[in-house]
Amino acid sequence: MLFDNCGRPALNLRISLTQRCNLKCVYCHREGQIPSSTLPEMTTDEVLRIARMAVSLGMARIKLTGGEPLLRSDIVDVVHALAAIPGLHDLAMTTNGTHLSILAKPLREAGLRRVNINLPSLDPKTYSMVTGGDLNDVLNGVSATVKAGFYPVKLNTLILNKVNADAIPKMIEFARQNQVILQLMELEPINVKDDFYKEHFFSLAGFEDELRRQALDVQTRGDMQNRHVYTLPKVKVEVVHPIENTAFCAHCTRLRVTSDGKVKPCLMVNDNLVDVLTPIRNGVADEEVRELFIMAVKRREPYYKPSKKN
Repeated sequence: MLFDNCGRPALNLRISLTQRCNLKCVYCHREGQIPSSTLPEMTTDEVLRIARMAVSLGMARIKLTGGEPLLRSDIVDVVHALAAIPGLHDLAMTTNGTHLSILAKPLREAGLRRVNINLPSLDPKTYSMVTGGDLNDVLNGVSATVKAGFYPVKLNTLILNKVNADAIPKMIEFARQNQVILQLMELEPINVKDDFYKEHFFSLAGFEDELRRQALDVQTRGDMQNRHVYTLPKVKVEVVHPIENTAFCAHCTRLRVTSDGKVKPCLMVNDNLVDVLTPIRNGVADEEVRELFIMAVKRREPYYKPSKKN
């Protein structure tokens, strides 16, 4: 297992498989990756080699992201290859869900264990305004994913002021009826304009106080930045406060790999990336790839740090 200079273990790896997407979500941060039309996507074998090295170093939980990972024509092959890595404890995916009505079953059979589906609204007009897509596509995807036997299925609902903040109770009821977990998230100032962030950021602190009053049980996920999980009657709700949150950074255990094969030590920073794909394509041995991962971990540091009081 690897630890950074602040004593935080590197346990989770998020691999962006593509920057392509069939939606145009107004809040998308693309895993902090700078947009480019010339990025070479990793092949299945390259993704597998990078993942194997990460797992050998103790990163035993992998989540596939994008862009939209289901746009990869080889996505089932990628999942099947990753699921067979010895020592991998968890393989999950974040997706907009619009292709899950077709792919949920084959992905489950290939070895994918968990799915997070982005669902900002249950109102067709609001959903279209925010994503440019058809709400029915993702609703069908949610149903197919539950039917395929994934557990847990999580709905990622990013809350935007003046857009969907008043619809949280409706989202909770939808999660309850469909036996999925609702994950409420705050907007992050990454790859969005300052004016958009200022207008649409919505703090979930007040709503979380109400959840605490209603909850039958409250748990703290120490493995996930100390976020809280509220057990309500027949449904669970997680709340994510990522911004200016020293606890979020202090308990971070993630590294990211961009779709062009660079290890990204922090979501918020783009000047400390470590290129692993170019050396792999130049034929380096595994030990050199290993050293590049170690270098990336050493570059990790909390983005938000506790202020020092005199």
